[in-house]
Amino acid sequence: MRIHIATDHAGLEFSTQLQHHLAAAGHEVVDHGPIEYDPLDDYPAFCIRAAQAVVRDQTAGIDALGVVFGGSGNGEQIAANKVVGVRAALAWSIATAELAREHNDANVIAIGARQHTFEEAATFIDRFIATPFSGEERHARRIAQLAAYEEDGTLEPDPRAVSGQPDVLAADDSSFDPEAG
Repeated sequence: MRIHIATDHAGLEFSTQLQHHLAAAGHEVVDHGPIEYDPLDDYPAFCIRAAQAVVRDQTAGIDALGVVFGGSGNGEQIAANKVVGVRAALAWSIATAELAREHNDANVIAIGARQHTFEEAATFIDRFIATPFSGEERHARRIAQLAAYEEDGTLEPDPRAVSGQPDVLAADDSSFDPEAG
């Protein structure tokens, strides 16, 4: 499998170890940066490029996933999720890594390199890569709803809405003021 990785300065040492670990497991690793330590570097460009590459490969029928990481993994996850077609999940345990793939068909995992030992994080990443999407209808339905929103802003009707009334919270042109009620 092709694995696209990206980080910032906080995960540079982790990145080197991870590349060796993944290559030893037989994966093709593509590093999207950084290539040298810079305490002032910014993760968005690195992580967005990795996420774009995952989508590009998957669209071309190439078996690919992404791994983004930094100090906490939060910003890296947010950056990756800005790419249309990416479902990046922050994993902090084997269970969250597995469920991200099994239930959400996540194609990018985010890890806090300063939150875990390398061995822990590598275990999460290995489980993420090894776990297939379950394909269960309920999970596929929810992923389709996310894709529809990403494509054109479509949302399922709010079941709490009064019959016949518009869903004012979902309308882009709404003048609803939550302070005014």
